[in-house]
Amino acid sequence: MKVFQTALYAALGVTAMLSATAVGAQAATLDDVKAHGAVKCGVPGPTPGFAYTDDNGVAKGFNVDLCRAVAAAVFGDASKFETTILGPTQNLTTLAAGGIDLLVSNITWTITRDNGAGNEFTQVTFYDGQGFIVPKALGVTSVEDLEGATICVAQGTTTELNVADYFTAHDMKYNLLTFADWDAVRVAYDQGRCDAWSLDRSGLAARMLSLSNPDDHVILPETISKEPLGPVVRQGDDQWSHIVKWSIYAMISAEELGVTSQNVDDELANSKTAEVKRLLGADGDIGPKLGLSKDWAYNIIKNVGNYGESYERNVGEQSPLHLSRGLNRLWTDGGLIIAPAFR
Repeated sequence: MKVFQTALYAALGVTAMLSATAVGAQAATLDDVKAHGAVKCGVPGPTPGFAYTDDNGVAKGFNVDLCRAVAAAVFGDASKFETTILGPTQNLTTLAAGGIDLLVSNITWTITRDNGAGNEFTQVTFYDGQGFIVPKALGVTSVEDLEGATICVAQGTTTELNVADYFTAHDMKYNLLTFADWDAVRVAYDQGRCDAWSLDRSGLAARMLSLSNPDDHVILPETISKEPLGPVVRQGDDQWSHIVKWSIYAMISAEELGVTSQNVDDELANSKTAEVKRLLGADGDIGPKLGLSKDWAYNIIKNVGNYGESYERNVGEQSPLHLSRGLNRLWTDGGLIIAPAFR
């Protein structure tokens, strides 16, 4: 009996130690972010609409807005973030090693990336698919016309694997030319070193704007893969993961509830809708449960806007990218963008 009790006490001691370690890990990133005074975000190289620097040196874009949202949630100030440009071969490893707090680099969610590498996807913020761009002079109208073509892609990406899967499945020959980062791929294609360039369709729409003569190229109609894109955090920090995902869910819920950066003050003061009041901190204690202030979501919406505002401002049909909402419409409008309830 004494042996059993000793073993039991030892087990309980180990459990207590593990619990204490888990609690400590949960608070680690938020504490580090507060101590640093800014959210460290990993972004891709300059990508119009998603992550770029304007003429005044200000970081902007759909992905950057996700960083701004988390900064607004934590600090009440959307400007308290720093960006680090990371290529496809270094972004996930930099996150896992602690070099950044949040990766918003149009990374495709896959089982391999979500397991075993020390990182965790929070949710899908942009539904995309892989396409191809070719020079109009080539006379190509379909991916089926790319038999024997040389295709430029970024090394170590799902793009590279999807090209292999597609051409093998369709018994088509091809040559692959790979480069360490997305800008190098664009330059090689622009120089005529390959017949086609393959990437997520949104990425093609964004990066083709930097070609020497964008109007001389066309994106082919086929989409050969599903590419659910979203932010990534390190595994083992539940609190930080919750802060990131619910910051974005706040933007989505705000659009669904009709709360915008323009009317958020009126909604906070006068709304009779229970979920709006919980979202904006007029009722309940959602913020403190996340380790944030009661007005965390108000700060996001006031400073960054709702999901639809960010989409239209950065990549929508009135932006230089002219991307329709498509699958990125709210679920209430036939799309796939949805947030759990704020209750």
